[in-house]
Amino acid sequence: MKSLEMLIYPPFVMLGAGALMRLLAALFPTLTVAAISNSTVAIIIGLIGLAAGAAGAIALSRARTTADPKNPGGASALVAAGVYQYTRNPMYLGGLIVLIGWAVYLANISSLLGIAAFIVYMNRYQIEPEERFLKQNFGADYEAYCAKVRRWI
Repeated sequence: MKSLEMLIYPPFVMLGAGALMRLLAALFPTLTVAAISNSTVAIIIGLIGLAAGAAGAIALSRARTTADPKNPGGASALVAAGVYQYTRNPMYLGGLIVLIGWAVYLANISSLLGIAAFIVYMNRYQIEPEERFLKQNFGADYEAYCAKVRRWI
């Protein structure tokens, strides 16, 4: 299904996963675990996710390279410093962390399916195509970077 590759902007994928999580929580209220519901913790987790995503965007901006997820071929520099020394995809990781915060807020076990869907979609239809472009553009340097730094964490 190459037609889905890099078709949807990642923030919209995250919002879709969040909507799915809310829908599942509404459809399966018996799977709510009140003991894990904590708005303060959910907000803190969400803010950590936003910070991770912002750190990735700032690092790309400082390197004067594209942050456009639909145009990875336009990357003019391989960024491996800052947050990129810990994760190859800090903006996507940030979205994942925001969704984890949302799951804590919803406190419904079924909402974990939305997190899983986000990871599967992002890996297959966003990250893998980006990696192909980056490998083509940066060759051995990108392969060495991938050998040192994990895709997510």
